[in-house]
Amino acid sequence: MLKLHTELEGKKAYFGDVRDMFKDLGYDLGGNWEYDQGSFDGILWRESGETIYIRLPFTVLKGALDEYDAWIEFHPPFVIKHVVNIGLEKDEHSLVTASGFNQFQDPVDPDGQIKNKNKWEEAGEKAVQRIISYINKGLSAS
Repeated sequence: MLKLHTELEGKKAYFGDVRDMFKDLGYDLGGNWEYDQGSFDGILWRESGETIYIRLPFTVLKGALDEYDAWIEFHPPFVIKHVVNIGLEKDEHSLVTASGFNQFQDPVDPDGQIKNKNKWEEAGEKAVQRIISYINKGLSAS
């Protein structure tokens, strides 16, 4: 995991507005959310069962995460690497994995070692900068 120091930390916004904006940029709400916290995840790179994500964690300051107008605050983003088994499985999910990838399986290594850390820190910082400029455009247009 590579923690990034960016301008996103401390920014506050309405959950629904940010979710809609981030969806346009290819980010989704991470699967491990709770009503008081969560993260947006985007893919920086994917190849052969390895995926490098940028994760944008936040807490809910007012409301609950399932509400469009929940008020959230971002924490420092970070880059993580997941490694999944892309082989065929012989179980009840065989039809799902016939393509060689089961999106519902747990990662073999949910926090894989990231090689070339400078490259991925720079890629993560550029992705966050794109997000910040997108947020600023959206908020000034409102």
